[in-house]
Amino acid sequence: MGPTNPLLWFGLTTGGILLVVIWVLLSLAFLLLADRKIWAGVQMRKGPNVVGPFGLLQSFADFFKFVLKEIVIPAGADKAIFLLAPLISLILGFVGWAVVPFAPGWVVSNLNVGILYLLAMSSLGVYGIIMGGWASNSKYPFLGALRSAAQMVSYEVSIGLIIITVILLAGSMNLSTIVEKQSGWIWNWNVFGGGGLKNLVILPVMVVAMGMFYISALAETNRPPFDLPEAESELVAGYQVEYSSTPYLLFMVAEYSNIVLMCAMISVLFFGGWNPGFPITFTAGWPPFLVNFLLALVFYAKIVFWFFMFAMAKAIVPRYRYDQLMRLGWKVFLPTSLVLVAAVAAWRVFGPAA
Repeated sequence: MGPTNPLLWFGLTTGGILLVVIWVLLSLAFLLLADRKIWAGVQMRKGPNVVGPFGLLQSFADFFKFVLKEIVIPAGADKAIFLLAPLISLILGFVGWAVVPFAPGWVVSNLNVGILYLLAMSSLGVYGIIMGGWASNSKYPFLGALRSAAQMVSYEVSIGLIIITVILLAGSMNLSTIVEKQSGWIWNWNVFGGGGLKNLVILPVMVVAMGMFYISALAETNRPPFDLPEAESELVAGYQVEYSSTPYLLFMVAEYSNIVLMCAMISVLFFGGWNPGFPITFTAGWPPFLVNFLLALVFYAKIVFWFFMFAMAKAIVPRYRYDQLMRLGWKVFLPTSLVLVAAVAAWRVFGPAA
């Protein structure tokens, strides 16, 4: 139950939103640096190492560079839509975090249909990219925007079907409930079948589902090897080629916010969210805040691990051709995800967990 005083409720909710936004922005600054460092390490380079100790302040230097540069708008562009597009992308990149549970009770909005809300917000995200590509009044950004729209729609289908397997296992669309169902030992995590050792039979099904979710998340967020909307060799830089300064920064922040959100979703749906994989009996005498803080750190560690996996995919996998990307989405992932849903549904109906 929340507070009954509307002003107190408003203050607590606003404070929670600000905390999440600040946390996401600070995380993006250092995860973006980590992305560049990992890429550099794979190529046996140093990476950013000049600004601040070990290059830790590089992202903040880039931020000030973008903010202080002049905003250049092409002469033939639709100015209002041109400036509105990155703002819409940014807002839609952040509103998804409202339903992500960081620890027990630590969630801005504990919606019973949190997964539907997330799918709706991620589907709307394509509008910012289409508007940015169209308003630029240039064929390269427009081609990049159309590519991005087709790509995001294609992989949302498989992501939605894979999420149904998790909903079938958990019996809920509430993200906090999904995490709570995975508490206890590591074999309770959905990637191992969820619900204890009796569900280990569907471990192969859920491992395939998790792998497909990870690959679909790469495509959904326009990350390499699926960064076709930003393919330099064909489209210069895709939908944001005419953008500079702060509007370009907003696009990039929105993109990285979506990437980290996908890392959080993999952790919540398949890897137990804030659950460390074993009972934490040693925290019995701790204050509730300290216990929740520890669990939030566990969740953050999982997000960082999956961001590392995103960065490694960027560094070591060559870019797909566009026809290969579409074939993978429609001819491989769509039928496979339908089979996975049927398999998990059959297990829920006919298996011992029924």
